Amino acid sequence: MSAAPHEPAAWYSVPEVAELLGLRQRDVRAMLKERRLLAVPHGPNAAASIPAELLVRSGEGDRPAVLASLQGTLTLLADSGYDDVESLRWLYAPNDELGTTPIHALREGNTHAVRRAALSLAF
Repeated sequence: MSAAPHEPAAWYSVPEVAELLGLRQRDVRAMLKERRLLAVPHGPNAAASIPAELLVRSGEGDRPAVLASLQGTLTLLADSGYDDVESLRWLYAPNDELGTTPIHALREGNTHAVRRAALSLAF
């Protein structure tokens, strides 16, 4: 892969994600601990920040939700020895096998292809 990693379009803080999802901040922190969501240090204060692409809307006017296929993918990456920062880099790096970035493929519903690509990291 010769292309440089893409960057998230926007970043959210834990309080912002809690408000967007209609949850308490401690619930969002639990999601991070359970690897249902991903946050990395970002910005001038290196605050825990969540990429906007990890949240999706199912319809107009609906509250966003966490990308459903994210947890299994993050688990595979963790099982391959990736920490949160490495997982973020992998999700946003162009992947020749997928023909796009893994995060874009997940958002397009190509979960199985992304997980196959993630499985190959363990070997």
